[in-house]
Amino acid sequence: MEYVKLGSTGLDVSRICVGCMSFGLPERGTHPWTLDEAESRPLIRRALDAGLNFFDTANVYSDGTSEEIVGSALAEFARRDEIVIATKVNGAMHQGPNALGLSRKAIMTEIDNSLRRLGTDYVDLYQIHRFDPHTPVEETMEALHDVVKAGKARYIGASSMYAWQFSKMQYTARTNGWTRFVSMQNHYNLLYREEEREMLPLCADQSVATLPWSPLARGRLTRDWGTVTARTGTDGFGSTLYQDGDREIVDAVTRIAGERGVPRARIALAWLLGRPTVTAPIVGATKPHHLDDAVAALDITLTEKEIEELERPYTPRAISGH
Repeated sequence: MEYVKLGSTGLDVSRICVGCMSFGLPERGTHPWTLDEAESRPLIRRALDAGLNFFDTANVYSDGTSEEIVGSALAEFARRDEIVIATKVNGAMHQGPNALGLSRKAIMTEIDNSLRRLGTDYVDLYQIHRFDPHTPVEETMEALHDVVKAGKARYIGASSMYAWQFSKMQYTARTNGWTRFVSMQNHYNLLYREEEREMLPLCADQSVATLPWSPLARGRLTRDWGTVTARTGTDGFGSTLYQDGDREIVDAVTRIAGERGVPRARIALAWLLGRPTVTAPIVGATKPHHLDDAVAALDITLTEKEIEELERPYTPRAISGH
């Protein structure tokens, strides 16, 4: 397994991050395709055996049960100081006022709830799950700083937003001597490359790690165009991210994978891993071969001709995923 520093920090993370939205009770939350604890644990063990030390979850995933399953499995299978646990805050965890957002109240409440579910004293990376336009940036950044100073998080990170919003939050933290974000978890793959315009150059300039979510475009880059799966039938959010014109890109992945005799997932991930701005793609897994393909992609170096073939069909599109 390859390891890399998380941005400008001294923290070593595997080049593949395990996306834990796949783990959680199907009857809880909004993802009926997730795996329960008995189904999740073998995949978490397989990831650890492959050398993956980086696990990303969120409080809202399956109504908190993702954190519970991941925390329980990691406590049994690994030493805490050898793994990197990331979780997120912003989404609604109950009904009524103060149920969501990045207010001081929400952050202070939810970090304790996440730690309880994960069964740990701290998380390595505490991320805001999108930008909150209804809370002053100063309030959010000071609260996150206090979480770090209380020892409940080692580092903080952000997720999909406009580059000007990210710059504003970083500037506010720097001006006040508060903890700054060390990572950006953004939407980036062969079917969505709008991040190349502003966010990725900003992160490169500021030495901020990038952790792309949906690196396989919700599986669209791994199968024949139009294939219906258990997830596509219930993934309302995912259906808003991509468009019919993407088929030509998927066909290019298919051709190259066929010529190399490897699964399509490996080609799509190899392209992403080859981008100089990418630290560690977040790969979700519901089957063992999903992890195997992600690890195997590390050994694939695409030629300039192959890269050109994969990138050529892309056309500008509306911002999505924020």
